[in-house]
Amino acid sequence: MTDAYVVGVDMIKFGRFPEKTVPQLGAEAALLALDDCGLKIQDMQALYCGNLGQASGMVGQRLLQEIGQTGIPVVNVSNACATGATAFREAWTSVKAELYDLVLAVGVEQMGRGLLGGGGGGRGISKEGLLGSGTMPSVFAEAGMEHSRNHGTTFEQFAKVSVKNHHHSTMNAKAMYQIETPLDVVMNAEMISYPNTKLMCSVNVDGSAAAVIASEKKARELGLMDRAVKVRASVLTSDPWQERDLVMPDVNTCTRKAAAAAYDMAGLGPDDIDLIELHDCFATAEILHYENLGLCKDGDAGRLIDDGDVELGGRIPVNVSGGLLSKGHPLGATGIANIYEVSTHLRGEAGKRQVDGARIGLTHVIGLGSACGIHILEKAA
Repeated sequence: MTDAYVVGVDMIKFGRFPEKTVPQLGAEAALLALDDCGLKIQDMQALYCGNLGQASGMVGQRLLQEIGQTGIPVVNVSNACATGATAFREAWTSVKAELYDLVLAVGVEQMGRGLLGGGGGGRGISKEGLLGSGTMPSVFAEAGMEHSRNHGTTFEQFAKVSVKNHHHSTMNAKAMYQIETPLDVVMNAEMISYPNTKLMCSVNVDGSAAAVIASEKKARELGLMDRAVKVRASVLTSDPWQERDLVMPDVNTCTRKAAAAAYDMAGLGPDDIDLIELHDCFATAEILHYENLGLCKDGDAGRLIDDGDVELGGRIPVNVSGGLLSKGHPLGATGIANIYEVSTHLRGEAGKRQVDGARIGLTHVIGLGSACGIHILEKAA
């Protein structure tokens, strides 16, 4: 099988765009990614489009109506918060399998307001209000408190994640918010679900991101290897069956399985990674994923945030983009936006937030239900 490379990648500035449609938002990112590598939609042999809110609306086809209908196959993907990563993986797989030489992956979402997971459906008895809470802030609050019970992780350590990520966002012009949030401000913000205050919850925003993936032969033929980013590993997992208490969803196993498989596929380990964009849907989640991704031993995650290991300039910078807490979390776009961020650092084009000497990066997203997507990227040149 051929190696596959990201040769073009970009994202729009995340925000609120009520005047635009979902296909229009996706088209904007698609054109940015195509411009990034000097190609046109006519050069693409397939399109993989990730969107959650309008998954039945053939968003990929409607996107092409905005930028050019060329008759190529279109695959629409919906996979919770892993939607964008899944679309990217499907695009990567098609190139690895030598079905195509040039493909486009797009992730796009137009978010509502309010708590994720709060909606219902059907006529059965809901767990909400009976067995805890099914909203995402509460799910990850429960997971954080379980970590605190087992390892002594403190409210302050969870809050420091938000301080870090909001600081990183001040250097990212494409983040929704670019505001410093000192520790006392984070800890005294409106409590959503202890220990997550409002400033420790991801931002519901509109957004889109896109990537052009090429085979090695095509990338060399087009003279695009100088800025190409090699996909060393692409892994998608779901939870295995296990005998456990299903009242509290498992937010760890899916990631641990994916991380082990990704490191094995890439022939690398956690110590080889120079930067990470992980799924900080809530501040508690980031702490958990330090351990799930093997950045430290179980129980040591609080030390990583206390010692500054995961800050820009630290041993393993995490969420230098500002993460979902500050950049924003448009569900279908997040996975590819993470690809954009890591690729930008590997190209040495991240400006003030550049991770010096970055050669290998990892992206991670998890959608409860469950799906976890991990990609390991490497500077090609």
